[in-house]
Amino acid sequence: MNTSIATPVSPAHAGAEVLERILAARGSLIALDGGETAGLVGQLRPLVRRSGQAVYLWNPELGLGNLREEHVALPGSQRLNIALRYMLQSNHFGVYFLQRLPLPLLMADATLLRQLARAATGHVRRVVLLDPPEALVASFNDVLVRLSCQSKPAQRPRLRDGRWML
Repeated sequence: MNTSIATPVSPAHAGAEVLERILAARGSLIALDGGETAGLVGQLRPLVRRSGQAVYLWNPELGLGNLREEHVALPGSQRLNIALRYMLQSNHFGVYFLQRLPLPLLMADATLLRQLARAATGHVRRVVLLDPPEALVASFNDVLVRLSCQSKPAQRPRLRDGRWML
C-alpha cells in the first residue's frame, strides 16, 4: 500500500499562495519569475472577485484595469508612464501587475518605477513585474525583490529514530 500525505496544489490555492508572498515581500517593487507561464492572472481573477481586493493588471494593449472586471480599463493608460503616475498618486491598498513592459524602458518610466519602489506609505502598494527580462531586473537590482511563481515542493514526512520528521 502506497499512501501519499502531500496533496496536489490546486491552481486557485497556488494563486493565493503567490499573492500572499507578494504581500509579505519587504519591497514595493517585485520581479515575479514564471508568472505568465503559470497563468497567474487567470488563477488570481476568481480569487480577487471573491475577496474584493484591489488587484490591477497593466498591459500595453488594454492599459491599467482592475483584475475583477476583465474589459474595463483606465482611459488612456496604455502608455506606461500614465499608469505609473496613477499608481504613485493612489492613496489606497493595491497590487499592480505589469505585463509585457516595453523595452527599452524610457528614462521617465524608470524614474517612476524607482519612486514607486522607494515610496514609504502607510498602506500596502506592490508593483509586480511579470516575467521581466534579465536586463531590466539588473537595472533595478538595488530596489527590486525577486520572487518565483513556483510553489515549494511538499515535504514528505520521514521516520527517523522512531519520530516523524519533515
